[in-house]
Amino acid sequence: MSDIENVKKLREATGAGFKDCNLAIKESGGDIDKAIEILRVKGISKASKKMSRDAKEGVVAVSGNEIKTSVIEVNCETDFVAKNEDFTNFVKELSELNNEKNSNLDDLKSSKMKNGETVEDNVVSLIAKIGEKITIGKAKTIANTGTVNNHYLHTVVKDNISKLAVIVSLETKDNSDVVKNFGKQLSMHIAASNPLALTSDLIDQSVVDKEQELVTEELKNSGKPDDIAKKISLGKMNKFKEENSLLTQAWVMEPKKKVQDIVKELSIADLKIKEFYRIKIGE
Repeated sequence: MSDIENVKKLREATGAGFKDCNLAIKESGGDIDKAIEILRVKGISKASKKMSRDAKEGVVAVSGNEIKTSVIEVNCETDFVAKNEDFTNFVKELSELNNEKNSNLDDLKSSKMKNGETVEDNVVSLIAKIGEKITIGKAKTIANTGTVNNHYLHTVVKDNISKLAVIVSLETKDNSDVVKNFGKQLSMHIAASNPLALTSDLIDQSVVDKEQELVTEELKNSGKPDDIAKKISLGKMNKFKEENSLLTQAWVMEPKKKVQDIVKELSIADLKIKEFYRIKIGE
């Protein structure tokens, strides 16, 4: 890809000016992710971790029940195809099959669909018919003992097919409407707040290290004395962990409270958030 194309992509991803993007591309040797970080460290860009403009299209489908729930992502090249009836019919049947196969993609791809052909062969036929690259992306099944699952779909394309899906597993013997309602609200909270993990110690270490690197680099250019820089760095890292852990996030419906406060307030003795999964097309 030429430098000028890279500069264009960087501008789309970061909203930074042409000159800054041009310099960042030169400095990064044409590596766009590196260039995004260079701009962020310089404070020029509030770029997202990923280049959303470069995202693939497609849909996610949820199937199952409150004991066992599955989600699967199917990618295509354009939003137009994501709404195509042949495509959505395929995704719906695939989604049911995926729930049966517990999101084991190897099993899934060799499974037979209603027309007697394997999933893999059906994908090939669909590509030939529609004329776009179609791939099966991520898949996840959540089934824990003694839990009740809830899910939320955002930007629904049709029925159980959407652009963003969340599954939440709540551990409790209480199967009341209060619990179901909380499960629904929590799914919506996760859709909006995109937590990286349930608690800060569960955030992927490589993500923490990356953030630490960025913070250190940012402070290196600030001219602050070492001891003060260390304190600021610690503060920034604690805030990063708190804002990206589900239990310590500000509750979307009442931001003065944290998710863990809301769980406490429900005063259901055995209620625990066991697990969650969020998937959004293009992320």
